[in-house]
Amino acid sequence: DDCVSIQTGCSNVYIHNVNCGPGHGISIGSLGKDNTKACVSNITVRDIMMHNTMNGVRIKTWQGGSGNVQGVLFSNIQVSEVQLPIVIDQFYCDKRTCKNQTAAVALSGITYEKIRGTYTVKPVHLACSDSLPCIGVTLSAIQLKPMQERYHLYNPFCWQSYGELTTPTVPPIACLQIGKPPNNKVQSNYDVC
Repeated sequence: DDCVSIQTGCSNVYIHNVNCGPGHGISIGSLGKDNTKACVSNITVRDIMMHNTMNGVRIKTWQGGSGNVQGVLFSNIQVSEVQLPIVIDQFYCDKRTCKNQTAAVALSGITYEKIRGTYTVKPVHLACSDSLPCIGVTLSAIQLKPMQERYHLYNPFCWQSYGELTTPTVPPIACLQIGKPPNNKVQSNYDVC
């Protein structure tokens, strides 16, 4: 399963020098299941080698949850033959269908830097909540290439993801929305941990 799984209540966690794979990669979550409150903050994951994993570094939350994930740094991650190296999935569901809900675990201050190597499906998948977009997503020094050039693979995907690209990326991640959401909702007490 996951090489490392970070769950609610984790703060000030430092993970480094891990050789990971096969398996699901390194995950924060899943968080907010059954409309629960999840609080995760100040997480650093750095100097990681991943080979033949399903995900690289992933944050996964259920619709309907509350609380927040803030202050996460993924740095110097070397991936090889990883299906999805960079993943935020705020629509996590482990059964056939899950009902759409507006409540969400708020995500802010998520930094991806020096993530390099090869992928087999899609380099970047950032699927954030319709009602609470991800804010402060920073990408720098991302260099992800398809394992085999000749196969048609998926382009980077972003949904309701806001932040900045501090360097050019490979491939270009043009889908990240620069800045803040137009109606940047002030976090309610619901999202405060």
